[in-house]
Amino acid sequence: MKELNCSIYRGGTSKGVFLFKEELEQLSGNQDDNLLSIMGSPDVRQIDGLGGAVSTTSKVAIISKEEKEAWDVNYTFAQVAIDKSVVSYAGNCGNISSAVGIFAIESDLVDIADPVTTVKVYNTNTKKVIFEHIPTPGGKLTYEGDFQISGVPGTGLKIELEFIDPAGSMTGKLLPTGNAVDVLSVDGFGEIEVSIVDAANPLVFVEAEKVGLKGNESASEIDSSQEFLDTLEKIRGEAAVKLGFISDVTQSAKESPGVPKLTLVSPASDYQTVSGTEVKGDSYDLAVRMMSMQKAHKTIALTGALCSAAACAVPNTIPNRLLNQGEALAEQANLTFGHGDGLIETTINSSTSAKNEVKIHSISSYRTARKILTGTVFLKGN
Repeated sequence: MKELNCSIYRGGTSKGVFLFKEELEQLSGNQDDNLLSIMGSPDVRQIDGLGGAVSTTSKVAIISKEEKEAWDVNYTFAQVAIDKSVVSYAGNCGNISSAVGIFAIESDLVDIADPVTTVKVYNTNTKKVIFEHIPTPGGKLTYEGDFQISGVPGTGLKIELEFIDPAGSMTGKLLPTGNAVDVLSVDGFGEIEVSIVDAANPLVFVEAEKVGLKGNESASEIDSSQEFLDTLEKIRGEAAVKLGFISDVTQSAKESPGVPKLTLVSPASDYQTVSGTEVKGDSYDLAVRMMSMQKAHKTIALTGALCSAAACAVPNTIPNRLLNQGEALAEQANLTFGHGDGLIETTINSSTSAKNEVKIHSISSYRTARKILTGTVFLKGN
């Protein structure tokens, strides 16, 4: 039986296994097979591993110290499928990213400062840098804090994540197709307008009303019909083909299960969260319901919120039309999105050129994160 040092951290509304790159590479066998074994996949319960049987708890962060470049640590994100023998390195997870900085501090990969330690994290999946501003009063890391995020019980340390120049994370362009809106032809559904935007992660935006939703549904309501989920996956698959991620739309769930992420948007309205909290439509700017690994996300991916902010800044995208009637946003804008379990706030800094081209300089949001476990994980095989 093989063994490996590991830590488990909660980052935002996700939870993942954190590994050192060098130690993982020294382990015998294929890396993907080892990650599947660690998480207990493929198995819908992940009963024989560390996975939590939902996509938000079947994640891995692979970390190494950077010795030459201007950033501090390198971070590779891996999404481990639950019921398939698939490990995807396409795109990043912003929630898991929020724990990378504190992992780096606790692993002595960076020098701690007073009152804030800024950890510069290079995400290898997207080739983008994230500045993680972590409160360390007196040069000490403490998890105590009064900041709360939707989808996580209790309060914790308020961590600011600043995604620098986030556009083109996988495609090299903010608008990968060059269009604010594209029309996809979907088998068994017909034509539908989408906006494909790539910032922090590529998302394909669909107006919820166009697929028969109000846009304020819960994840369980969206997941209640497999036929409906299949339709959403067909739409996502057509977008994946258009982006060149796959060649066969029927293979989207296998060959590119995590990106682009299908995202349903609608005007703000009153709704009740899965936790029973009443959210008023005048308390947020746009309703967002994301899909994750062919199921509805229980809350929202941080990169999804960041990309939604970017989409709102680009004139005539679907999110922009719903929010700002096709007009560009102010150069600095604070946007709040309503998701299935509450609200998430973002700040976007952008500018528009004389040619009416939008440049996204940075997008920030806040998360909490903490260490849950440090120990040894035992894998099958020799």
